[in-house]
Amino acid sequence: MAISKKQLEFNKNEDEMRLKISAMEKELAKIRLGGGKKRIEKHHSKGKLTARERIDLLLDPKSERIELGAFAGYDMYEEHGGCPAGGVVIVIGYVSGKQCIVVANDATVKAGAWFPITGKKNLRAQEIAMENKLPIIYLVDSAGVFLPMQDEIFPDKEHFGRIFRNNAVMSSMGIIQIAAVMGSCVAGGAYLPIMSDESLIVNKTGTIFLAGSYLVRAAIGESIDNETLGGATTHTEISGVCDYNSESDEECLKTIRDLVDKIGHSENAGFDRKEAVAPALKPKDAYGILPSDRSKPYNAKELLKTIVDKGSLTEYKANYGKTIVCAYARIDGWSVGIVANQREIVKNAKGEMQFGGVIYSDSADKAARFIMNCNQKNIPLVFIQDVSGFMVGSKSEHGGIIKDGAKMVNAMANSVVPKFTIVIGNSYGAGNYAMCGKAYDPRLIVGWPTAEIAVMGGASAAKTLLQIEIASLKAKGEEIKSEDEAKLFNTIKDRYDSQISPYYAASRLWIDAIIDPAETRKVISMGIEMANHKKAEKPYNVGVIQT
Repeated sequence: MAISKKQLEFNKNEDEMRLKISAMEKELAKIRLGGGKKRIEKHHSKGKLTARERIDLLLDPKSERIELGAFAGYDMYEEHGGCPAGGVVIVIGYVSGKQCIVVANDATVKAGAWFPITGKKNLRAQEIAMENKLPIIYLVDSAGVFLPMQDEIFPDKEHFGRIFRNNAVMSSMGIIQIAAVMGSCVAGGAYLPIMSDESLIVNKTGTIFLAGSYLVRAAIGESIDNETLGGATTHTEISGVCDYNSESDEECLKTIRDLVDKIGHSENAGFDRKEAVAPALKPKDAYGILPSDRSKPYNAKELLKTIVDKGSLTEYKANYGKTIVCAYARIDGWSVGIVANQREIVKNAKGEMQFGGVIYSDSADKAARFIMNCNQKNIPLVFIQDVSGFMVGSKSEHGGIIKDGAKMVNAMANSVVPKFTIVIGNSYGAGNYAMCGKAYDPRLIVGWPTAEIAVMGGASAAKTLLQIEIASLKAKGEEIKSEDEAKLFNTIKDRYDSQISPYYAASRLWIDAIIDPAETRKVISMGIEMANHKKAEKPYNVGVIQT
């Protein structure tokens, strides 16, 4: 039986996506080795578990989890030997049946020292805990600030000291914080355990002090070993800094599980959930639906069938503003409002063709109204980004595209319901902003391996930059040949393309993770469960909007 053109296209798309996922998994496998096998063996020789082994023991067996920031620091700090995962592992998971966020220093990476990206990643974990009133568990094993880069991690507002400010603020908010000292905890970092609600320390391997034995000797002439200075016995029997003395990593983690097990339940945000129904299409069918050639159109509603519960989709204003799909649905039983870019070329009410992935005045107007409705109904919002930006040109400008775009941005930015963003394709220009990019406080923002985040696409940007470069050369009296022009264009495009890849974005924490598209339901479901821990602190108000 002959294979249809549509099936061939599906198979091609699927193959391309599987190759991207395979490449991603290979990079993740390297990252999960932290500082490498030799350093892991050295770590084990001290009777210590690695950060990932500690998390595996702490979390409920076979329970779901989301790792955040695995690509943090990717291809950065090469002059210092690299910093896999930013030297810290952060996971949202379940401890004794309760959803928590776990932050574990990876001491196989520069002894767990803090690089600039380490600080940014830790602050992101605390931000998530504060936004969602989520218990946070710190597994501490760190040598402190990475001194060669101290000027980029120590003194500014969003640097190392902000961690302890957040400890204090979270405590005042009633957010549970548990710290386990399972290795070094030095200098300013020594404040973290005592600023947490409860602290544990592992005997013979955990130490806490403002200054180690060498610095104490240099500063005041006192000769003392690190264990006597700040070991488990000192801090549980003499100073009272720590609450629990554990004989091993395993005992320490079991004690944390026991402590979390006793936490009482608090009032939730009231997001609606029913029994989950499987999607109409398999989640992995998304591989074949999303075109490998991003210039080709596809129907966003077909893609949604791989994500939402079967039969739950109710489209809002289906025949108006067709370059954005707005719909109520359920994902893993949770009620959601979806705002998704439509990549099909469609006709508007006047019969005019509208390019897919572009936001027009009517689609911006529709999305703004839908976002306001979701806030009125206490329904979490899911933004699915594949957007080239807002429509340009005299017709759009005269029609008030800036006004309508501002209306959408205003409605979205002021939302009090939680927002979740999935970047599946393009995330260009002001489209990134309107569709809830990182600057607009999504509770989680993740990308598929096909994501691209930039002011504009690689070819468009390269053409613009090339024109500027040629003009500059001509101003100097230099001529450029056509073959040299082509070479310069490719050089500019290659450089720009490297900056719009999802890896570049994830390394700098512009997105929280790169995920397999088949994991989208899980990320959104766990995200809403997380957000349900905390009610909105203010009523919905958009302020002044031009109509």
